[in-house]
Amino acid sequence: MPQSLAQVYIHFVFSTKNRAPFLLDKAFRREMHAYLGTTCGYLDSPSEIVGGVADHVHLLCRLSRTHTLADTVRELKRESSKWAKTKGAGYADFHWQDGYGAFSISPAHRTVLIDYIENQEQHHAELTFQDEYRRLLAKYNVEYDERYVWD
Repeated sequence: MPQSLAQVYIHFVFSTKNRAPFLLDKAFRREMHAYLGTTCGYLDSPSEIVGGVADHVHLLCRLSRTHTLADTVRELKRESSKWAKTKGAGYADFHWQDGYGAFSISPAHRTVLIDYIENQEQHHAELTFQDEYRRLLAKYNVEYDERYVWD
């Protein structure tokens, strides 16, 4: 077969370092989400949606055939951290957490996940990031050690 084709949807989830509310300002948050989405495009991983609240983001994209998952999330974090630090003194200490969650999803579940990401503020009116993340890990049957999940 002369052509390589793939359609792999990935749901990335990562928080700010120690869940600091760097994304509290909604205008800055929208800019960050747009920046992350644009960066996905540069990595040949077109974003479907980026959303989140003050302390974390959810990102749904189609993973590139030529970039690894780890390389993609590393570049997303690196580039967006550099960008955030140009936005003023209040963002000089901006950092993402070291780890991340990456979950494959079926194209059939894409619209449900987009709706979920669009409604993050509603979800987090009563649910912390940690509880949401634990639910995602359980949903996807990901084994983890609580001691090493948070930073």
